[in-house]
Amino acid sequence: MRSISNVSQCRVDGRKSLFLLLLLFAIPSDDCSAQTPPPPINERAFERVPPTVVTRLATRFSLGSFAGRFEETRLDAVREVLGEGTIQHRGDAGDSIYWLCYRRAQHRLWIVSGGEIGGPDHLVTEIVEELTEKDAGASTDCGIIPEKFSPVIFDGKLHLGMSRQEVITALGPPSKSEAAQIVYSHEGKLADGFDETAWLILRFRENKLVSMRGGKTTTN
Repeated sequence: MRSISNVSQCRVDGRKSLFLLLLLFAIPSDDCSAQTPPPPINERAFERVPPTVVTRLATRFSLGSFAGRFEETRLDAVREVLGEGTIQHRGDAGDSIYWLCYRRAQHRLWIVSGGEIGGPDHLVTEIVEELTEKDAGASTDCGIIPEKFSPVIFDGKLHLGMSRQEVITALGPPSKSEAAQIVYSHEGKLADGFDETAWLILRFRENKLVSMRGGKTTTN
């Protein structure tokens, strides 16, 4: 992160960092303890997706009244405010991720810090929220998120339950569109010369947003 740590000095270019980060979610955990890691990335989500979005994406998020920022807010800070949850980990060195997972009724939420991208402070680099078809329960390692910390909102406007048209009205045309999923991809140069890569992967069921995955990486 440009002003928070020196981890950016050992990062590769932004696009490569993004794919390395996404790859981490497909690596099976070798931990035999009961854990609920972030759901694996859909490998097709970023196939031939041009970074068509000009405006910045995934810069901030909110959990009810708690406001955070991608690559600035620490996992510890989220846990402290929510008063629930256990930071979990898998992988080694640059191939490691840390996360918090929460549940409430049909909602499942993962707040993630990815390897070197999240740095030693474990800064939030990605958030995943899903709405299941029924309240199937979750592993006990997922804390129950108090209702006052809902809804989860990206960039002050994106939240589960929106219709496909409401999403497009709020964000503009997607970079890639399929029947049940749309992807927004952004690449840009920041004022300090750093490169920023951000993405949103949004999945719909019966025209209703039931899964949103957003994240951001900043590289030199």
